[in-house]
Amino acid sequence: MRISTNQLFDRNIRSIMDNQRDLSETQNALSTGKQLNKPSDDPVGAAKVIRLTEELDKLEQYQRNNDLLTNSLEQQEAVLDNINNTALRARTLILRAGSGVINDGDRKAIGTELAQIRDEMLGMMNTQDANGNYIFAGHQSQTQPFVFNGGSVDSVTYQGDGGYNTVKLADGVNVQRSVSGQEVFENVFARRTFSIAGTPTATVEDSSIDSQQSFDAFSKANYDPVTPANNTFQLEITGPNQVELTNPNTGAVIGSTSFSASEPFSIQGMSFTLNGSPGDSVEFTLEAPQKKNIAETLHEISTILLDDTQPESAVKNAMDDALVGLDNGMEKVGLERSSVGGRLNIASSIYQTNLDLEIAAKDARSSIEDTDYAKASADFAKQEAALNAAMATFPKLANLSLFDYIR
Repeated sequence: MRISTNQLFDRNIRSIMDNQRDLSETQNALSTGKQLNKPSDDPVGAAKVIRLTEELDKLEQYQRNNDLLTNSLEQQEAVLDNINNTALRARTLILRAGSGVINDGDRKAIGTELAQIRDEMLGMMNTQDANGNYIFAGHQSQTQPFVFNGGSVDSVTYQGDGGYNTVKLADGVNVQRSVSGQEVFENVFARRTFSIAGTPTATVEDSSIDSQQSFDAFSKANYDPVTPANNTFQLEITGPNQVELTNPNTGAVIGSTSFSASEPFSIQGMSFTLNGSPGDSVEFTLEAPQKKNIAETLHEISTILLDDTQPESAVKNAMDDALVGLDNGMEKVGLERSSVGGRLNIASSIYQTNLDLEIAAKDARSSIEDTDYAKASADFAKQEAALNAAMATFPKLANLSLFDYIR
C-alpha cells in the first residue's frame, strides 16, 4: 500500500491534534474537578445530573421548610406550656380563696391577682411569631385573635377563624404548622349544671352537684339538643324512704335511691335535700352545655371575688365553675401540647430521612460528573507521553524522501 506525502502529513497532524484535544479535556477535568463539563461529554449522564440536581434542590427546600416548622412548633410548645403553668397558678389561688380560712381583704387580693393573671393569659393567647403573625388566629394571622371587652357576658371575643396551615416536608407529607385559637381555647366546655324547674310539690332545702364527673356523664348521656322537653327530669318520693328519677317526657326511669326527709342524698352526681310525702316531686332541667375560654373564666371569677356584695352561695358556685373551666381548659391545652410534640417528632424523623436522601443523591451525582483524580492523572500522563511521541516522530517521518537516496 502506497502512502502519499499528503496522507502522511494529514495522519500525523490529525494524531497530534487528537492527542492535544484529549490532553486538554483531561487537564480541564483535573482543574475543574468535573469530568462532565458540557452535555456532549456524556448526554445520558448529563440528563441524570439534571434530574439529581433538581432532586437536591427540592430536598434543600424541604429542609428549609422543616426548620421553619420546627421553630414555629417549638414556639407554640413554649407558649402552651406557659399557659398551662399560669392556669395551674390561678387554680391554686381559687382553691385558697375557697378554703374558708381567709378574710374578705385576702379574697379581694386574690381577685386582683386573678385579674392580672387574666391579662397575662390574654397576652399569651395573642402571641406573635418573628414575622408579626398571631400564631393562634387561624388564617387571620394579621388580626389580633382575642380581644378583652370587659363586660360581664362574653368578656373575651375571638376574631380569628378555625383555619390552620400545613408545611410540605417531603413528597406526599404535609405537617400541620399552626393551630386555631378557636380549637384550643374557644372549644372548651364550661361546667355542666342543672336548675330546679317549675313549682315543686316537695320542699327543696338544698340542691347541688357533689360529683362533677358523675353528673357530666349523666348530662352527656341524657341531654337532648333537639327536643328541650326531654331535658327536664323528675325526682318523685315513691315511698317513705325512696325517691325515683325519671324523664316525664320520655317515660324513662333513670334510677332510684334511698331517701330520708331533710337529709341529703346523692343520685347521678347530684345532691338533694328534700322534705315531703310520698307522691311529692321536684323537677329539674339540664342546662345547655356552654363553651368558655380560660381568660373569660378568669375574668368571671376575679369579678366575683372583687365584689363583696355577692352572697357566699354565689361565690362558691363561681369558684366551682372556675375550677371546672380551668381543668377543661388545661385538658385542651394538654392535648394540643401532645399534638405539637408528635409533630415535632415527625419533623425530626423526616429531617433525618431527607438528609439520608440528600447524601445518596449527592453521591450519585458525584459518581457521574466529578473527576476521578487517580484515573485522570494516569490518563493525563499517558496522553502527554503519546503527544510527545507523536511530536517527536513527526519531523523524522516528514524528512523521509526518495530524493535522499538519489546520489
